[in-house]
Amino acid sequence: MKMVRAIVRPEKENDVVLALEAKGFPAMTKVNVFGRGKQKGIQVGPIRYDELPKVMLMVVVEDEDVPVLMEVIRQAAYVGYEGDGKVFISPVTEAYTIRTGEKSGSTV
Repeated sequence: MKMVRAIVRPEKENDVVLALEAKGFPAMTKVNVFGRGKQKGIQVGPIRYDELPKVMLMVVVEDEDVPVLMEVIRQAAYVGYEGDGKVFISPVTEAYTIRTGEKSGSTV
């Protein structure tokens, strides 16, 4: 299993969520975050914004679903400018359901 963390523009959050649901990925966690990429924020006139609001979507999927998930996120989050976002993929070695204690999956 893999955890996919997508950092996207707030105005693209709903587009990404709806696209994920349409492709069969309804389960996710959303967190409002602030940060900046290599452009170190933006300059608007005399004002510099060092940290920008973003939304982080976290989805755990089977390894074979990662390419599909990536393409859905990329297409739905794309605007074409710096700050469109970033996707991070990490291995998930174990997951448990709190209510039942049941192990949900594993990978080596």
